[in-house]
Amino acid sequence: MKVQSLRVLVETKVLEEGWMKQRYKQLTLIDEKRASAQYHEQGYQKRIARAFNKKVKPRNLKEGDLVLKVLRNETFDPRGKMKPRWSGLFIIKKIMSGGATRIANLDGEKMLCPFQMDRP
Repeated sequence: MKVQSLRVLVETKVLEEGWMKQRYKQLTLIDEKRASAQYHEQGYQKRIARAFNKKVKPRNLKEGDLVLKVLRNETFDPRGKMKPRWSGLFIIKKIMSGGATRIANLDGEKMLCPFQMDRP
């Protein structure tokens, strides 16, 4: 909404009565503007999700499968060497809802936090 300053109102010689009517009209339309903005945002989020989900490849993993874990930190070494992007073999111990899994290394030591397995 546009709120004019008192100086602008005095210079344009707008009557207070007309200003009040215009202001009331703007305030009554604010709910409609808010609703249209919310519908626009929901549509935008659906379009972004659809575009992102095109790239997601479903993986048919089950408990006992061997997997590699992606290292998401910086892969460049200051000495000019490339660091590995994957971390050694892990066994899937439990698959939870939403694509999260609990993994353990080959010695059977479980990792503390679950990992999301359905990222591209």
